[in-house]
Amino acid sequence: MVKVCVCGAAGGIGQPLSLLLKQSERITHLSLYDIVNTPGVAADLSHINTKSKVTGHVGPEQLKDAIQDSAVVVIPAGVPRKPGMTRDDLFKINAGIVRDLATAAAKYAPKAFMCIISNPVNSTVPIVAEVFKQHNVYDPRRIFGVTTLDIVRASTFVSELIGDEPSKLQVPVVGGHSGVTILPLLSQVTNKLTQDQIEKVTHRIQFGGDEVVKAKNGAGSATLSMAFAGARFALAVIDAAFAGKDIVECTYINLEADQNGAKAVKDLVGGDVPYFSVPVKLGKNGVERVLPIGSISPYEKQLFTKAASELKGNIAKGTNFVAGSKL
Repeated sequence: MVKVCVCGAAGGIGQPLSLLLKQSERITHLSLYDIVNTPGVAADLSHINTKSKVTGHVGPEQLKDAIQDSAVVVIPAGVPRKPGMTRDDLFKINAGIVRDLATAAAKYAPKAFMCIISNPVNSTVPIVAEVFKQHNVYDPRRIFGVTTLDIVRASTFVSELIGDEPSKLQVPVVGGHSGVTILPLLSQVTNKLTQDQIEKVTHRIQFGGDEVVKAKNGAGSATLSMAFAGARFALAVIDAAFAGKDIVECTYINLEADQNGAKAVKDLVGGDVPYFSVPVKLGKNGVERVLPIGSISPYEKQLFTKAASELKGNIAKGTNFVAGSKL
């Protein structure tokens, strides 16, 4: 039995994400939770002829049933970013939502693999970790910030420049999941770009979300591409944990998951950063080990230094939020 709970399943990310997960033959129970509309989404998805049972759960009083005994909990819940709204602005609204969902998971599915999509990921992942610590069920190997959209964008944008097939070009993206904390390691995949192209495409990868927000003109943010990326990561976790597949993905984790990885990141950024997106080998316990980031160019080294202070502030904001909350 592989039960997957999607928290925020009726939203702009949650619906297409749930549709993609419904196609997996490994998922036996797809549990959908939101504060509105989930019975309709569940009924709609239940007509698809794949093996997973689909259930819909609405409101706080049904959260326990939705999340209990889940093997994987995916959290895209929260409000979308609107024009002129920074990821920091999102924090004030989404932090409380993520805290409450994390509290339910800590109580009713403490061994679940937690896949956090809700922005700002740099802060919401520390929120989930601190909640799990307060409930004495914390395992840093099982809590992931989903940064896969940055990798998907990098593959797409770089392929447009060098002519490779996007699905076959794997660009490592490390660091965090907002603005200058997003660190695409272009030097590891191509030498076909000029320095001007590198700088421009790096900026586009870092701020790709702004393109979508602007194009949607007030109607939302990146939902479909985020659903694709979120499903890819959740299914990678499931394949590694329950089918024994050898899978490597970049994901934002607490580096306590692997002390060797923590040391490598410290050496690169020139200081302690407790959370960082790094390439990891996934397995039955979540993070099996953190893999080397590899060599970086002088330009990328500058990006690491710039990202470190921003990340530290984001992380502190998440941990401090939980410290000041009543769970």
